[in-house]
Amino acid sequence: MFAKPHGIKGEISLVTNSDVFDDAEDPCVICEIDGILVPFFVEEYRYKTDTVILLKLENVNDEKAAREFTNREAFFLLDAVDEDDLVGDMTWDSFIGYTVIDEHHGELGKITDVDETTINVLLQIDHNGEELLLPAAEELITSADHDNKTLQVSVPEGLLDL
Repeated sequence: MFAKPHGIKGEISLVTNSDVFDDAEDPCVICEIDGILVPFFVEEYRYKTDTVILLKLENVNDEKAAREFTNREAFFLLDAVDEDDLVGDMTWDSFIGYTVIDEHHGELGKITDVDETTINVLLQIDHNGEELLLPAAEELITSADHDNKTLQVSVPEGLLDL
C-alpha cells in the first residue's frame, strides 16, 4: 500500500514487509488505475524503516504526481516476492489507508502514516484535514475489518482533546 508522498521530487512511501526490489533487475510495482493493472518502473528506492520503502517511480517527478498514488494498493510480480513474505504478522504500517472509527465519536479519518520516532508508536490520522495522533495500542482496538479496511477503536475519554 502506498502512503503519502515524501518530499517534493516525486518520492512516495510504500508500506511492505517484503524486500521485493533487492534482487529485481527492473523493479516495478503494479497499481490498479481505472480498473486496469498498470506497471510502474522504479527508478530509485531506499529503505526508510524495515516496512517502509521510499520509491521514485519513472515519470513521477513531483509531489502532485506522487500524491495520485496515496492510499493505492501496490502489487508485485509473484516471482519477485519471497515466499516467506506472502504470509506473516501484520505491522502497524499495514494499517495505513484504513479508516478509524471510534465507538463514541464515529469516524475519525484515514490512517496516513505511522510515527515510530518515539517509544510510543502513533497512528497519524487525517481528521477533516487536520492531523490527529492516536497511540497504536492493541488495547484501543476493538476490531479490524481487513476487507473493508476499517479499524474500530475505543478511545478513552479526553484523549482526542489533547
